[in-house]
Amino acid sequence: MNKWPSLKQLHYFVTLHETRHFSEAAEKCFVSQSTLSKGIQNLEELIGCPLYEKKDKKSPLVFTQAGELVVSQGRELLAKGQDLIELGSLCHNGVMQGQLRLGCIPTIAPFLLCDLVQEVNARFPQLNLLLREDTTTNLLAALRHGELDVLVLALPVDIGNMDSCVVGQDPFRMVISRNQAEAIRVPIRYDDLPNESVFLLENEHCLTDHAVSACKLTDKEKINPFSATSLHTLVQMVANGLGTTFIPQMAIDHGLLENQNLIVVDPPGQQAHRDIGLVWRPSTSRRESFEKLAQVVTELL
Repeated sequence: MNKWPSLKQLHYFVTLHETRHFSEAAEKCFVSQSTLSKGIQNLEELIGCPLYEKKDKKSPLVFTQAGELVVSQGRELLAKGQDLIELGSLCHNGVMQGQLRLGCIPTIAPFLLCDLVQEVNARFPQLNLLLREDTTTNLLAALRHGELDVLVLALPVDIGNMDSCVVGQDPFRMVISRNQAEAIRVPIRYDDLPNESVFLLENEHCLTDHAVSACKLTDKEKINPFSATSLHTLVQMVANGLGTTFIPQMAIDHGLLENQNLIVVDPPGQQAHRDIGLVWRPSTSRRESFEKLAQVVTELL
């Protein structure tokens, strides 16, 4: 009879990979260090090759190629195992009850999550939303690893084999200081803008790619080499007469431009916008929960 690795053994090893320290991994797994070490030793015996290099205790842990593959596939198995466990929770608690871990990107979170939490609390008081704000790359990794249940992202973006649904559109607008706007014709033509006058977010934020693509900005000489970490920084740069930028409508609707000497104009491009979507694992048992959540987000947008 074939022997199979247990999810517990995989959990021990994945946690060791994250912490790079046996005592810390044991503490996170709520077991003794000897129990964790024995579980990982049994996993190595089942796999049939070393998963990490065994050096002296003072040297940092180095994982073998096989160990890295076990971590990668182990995370996927642990996420699917968690989806199986949720089946029992759904049968006992119902679709819109219990805990739901939601991730959202920084260019959406400040302008959606407060309203979303209030609406969910009113409609589904037994549902406990746990929120995390992070970049698209980090959120997708957390979703794959089972650390999050569902994401709110700006689409299109490469989500791999994840499932998704579009819940609304968020138009892009251009903002420019009132003083500078007097010297620029409306509707705006990029050829009329000085070089390095368009400010954008850092590349970690997918809004930059979405805005540049949707608004048909192809002349890279117009883009300033400075990149901001937040929409608030972009607004301050433009408000001080340093250029122009793209701002999503949801941010404007939530007061991002209040008390700023700025005007808002339509960017070049036909109905420039980004899609807002929900993303989840295809193996999840909570699809119905996410569909109901999508309805709420659609109404809010």
